[in-house]
Amino acid sequence: MAAEDQPDPDAPAGGADVSAKLFGTWEIDEIEYADPSTERYITVTPVAHTAGRHASKQFQKSQVSIVERFINRLMQTEENTGKKQQSLNYVRDAFELIHDRTEENPIQILVTAVENAAPREETVRLKYGGISVPKAVDVAPQRRVDQALKFLAEGVHNDSFKTATTVEEAIASQLVGAANYDVQTYAISQKEEKERVAAAAR
Repeated sequence: MAAEDQPDPDAPAGGADVSAKLFGTWEIDEIEYADPSTERYITVTPVAHTAGRHASKQFQKSQVSIVERFINRLMQTEENTGKKQQSLNYVRDAFELIHDRTEENPIQILVTAVENAAPREETVRLKYGGISVPKAVDVAPQRRVDQALKFLAEGVHNDSFKTATTVEEAIASQLVGAANYDVQTYAISQKEEKERVAAAAR
C-alpha cells in the first residue's frame, strides 16, 4: 500500500468529518482542553448517535462523542430508559439556552464542566485481617470522565424531577454551573465531597 493510501491515525473514529458541525450548528474543531490527563478520553465529534457500535470492545467508549455519552447518561433513570431521541432533543435545546446565556460554544461548556467535575481522588476499602480500612487512591483518567458524566446527569435529574424546572433548563444550569466551578452545583459538590473524604483517608 502506498504511503498516501495509508489511513490517517489521527482521523476520528468512524471516518467522521471534522469539518461537520454537531446538530448542524456547533463547531467542534476549536475546543480547548484545560486538563491534559482527561483530554484523550473526551472526544468531540459531529455524531450524536453511534447505535452502540463501541460496545463490543473494552475501553472504546472513550472514542464516542462526549455529547452522546452525556445523552446516554441522561437516559439512565427509570423514567427515561431507552428514550434516546427525547434525551437528544433535550440536550439540543439546552445547548441553545447555554449559548444564549454565555455566548460561548456549548460543547466547550460541556467539556469544561466534565473537566471540572472529574474527581482526582477517591477512597477504596482495604482489609487488614478482619478490619476494613479506607485508603485514598488516585482516580484513572477514564474513570474521572465517567464519574463527571454521572454527577452531571444526577444533578439534572435532581433539578428537574417533580419540579417546575424543565429538563432543558436543568441541563443548562448544571453545565454552566460546573463549567464555572460553582460549588452549589451538584456535580461540583459531589466532586468536592469525594476529594474531601479521600484527603481524610490519606
